[in-house]
Amino acid sequence: MTKLSVNINKIATIRNARGGMIPNVVEAALNIEKYGAHGITVHPRPDGRHIRYSDVIDLKKVLSTEFNIEGYPQQDFLDLCFQVKPHQVTLVPDPPDVLTSNAGWDTIKNCDFLKEVVHALKAEGMRVSLFVGADVEMIENAVATGCDRVELYTESYASEYVQNREKAIAPFVEAAKAANRVGLGLNAGHDLSLENLKYFAQNIQGLLEVSIGHALISDALYYGLESTVKKYLDQLN
Repeated sequence: MTKLSVNINKIATIRNARGGMIPNVVEAALNIEKYGAHGITVHPRPDGRHIRYSDVIDLKKVLSTEFNIEGYPQQDFLDLCFQVKPHQVTLVPDPPDVLTSNAGWDTIKNCDFLKEVVHALKAEGMRVSLFVGADVEMIENAVATGCDRVELYTESYASEYVQNREKAIAPFVEAAKAANRVGLGLNAGHDLSLENLKYFAQNIQGLLEVSIGHALISDALYYGLESTVKKYLDQLN
């Protein structure tokens, strides 16, 4: 079964809108684990507009499932990773001021930089995944960085799914084949939802993990958090 990692950034966004500790990010993460999710994902940014660095430290103390930290590899983010040592670090190419991740790495242009970062993280026992588009060349060249996995950026799949799901998924099928061929583990995330997740999981060979935040937390407003987590798990069965 493909593992479900729940991104809890949006829970922190609601908390930060009013200050204080409601909703409690740590409590929410523990409940998500209890409801059956296989992991927790966070994407802290330097401006602290959702998950804060202090949240990451607090979460590490209590989580029992896999902890995945996403972020752009600037020095303060790397220092946080070296302090917390999550199970997985997902490196994204977006600079700190963007609203949300909107592109994958150019693993050719950034190969030397990524190789250095990946080596440093892996030396401390962390698995490293690179956020990439559904681009066979970029996936094949990701091997040179020494990363363990790639995370497919699925925004284009999600946006095209309703119009033509076969066309939407076609480049991701080829991307998955490339990852499997070169020996990279395969994750995916961005705009996956109850509408499009099952079809994606059924057609992507070797899909190890999906990271889902915005859609899942939004669905929880209607279905409740426990029911929503279970609905997403059902899509992956």
